[in-house]
Amino acid sequence: MPQGPKLLAPRAAGRSLRRMSVESVGSTVVLHLPVEGRPIASEQDALDVVGDTWGTGAEVLAVPVERLAPAFFDLRTGLAGAVTQKLVGYHLRLAVLGDISAHLETSGALRDFVRESNRGHHVWFLADAAELTARLTG
Repeated sequence: MPQGPKLLAPRAAGRSLRRMSVESVGSTVVLHLPVEGRPIASEQDALDVVGDTWGTGAEVLAVPVERLAPAFFDLRTGLAGAVTQKLVGYHLRLAVLGDISAHLETSGALRDFVRESNRGHHVWFLADAAELTARLTG
């Protein structure tokens, strides 16, 4: 039986005390970042998030689309590749949750990246947490 989310405060000093939640979906532990908070705009930001996951047992990091800097969706910047590589290197799967249709309309390369990512097991672009739950339990 899935457990309800458990709220956690970020560990890093000087950061906003926004609440993250951890939940078990089947046998997978998911850390959900809140919509509010500093955007993930660099590799260092990705490392900070990795640090926040330590001790939670999280295997999947669910990130609302609002928490990703616009450069993440411009593949020419390399930010999406750097962030996803950093997370996967620390054995975390990434689920980007929310509507990215505006970004997809302007970039064929991003459409290809999303399509290929969603076929795999490490990076997913999903509409919401319900779709993530379905992916993890299906």
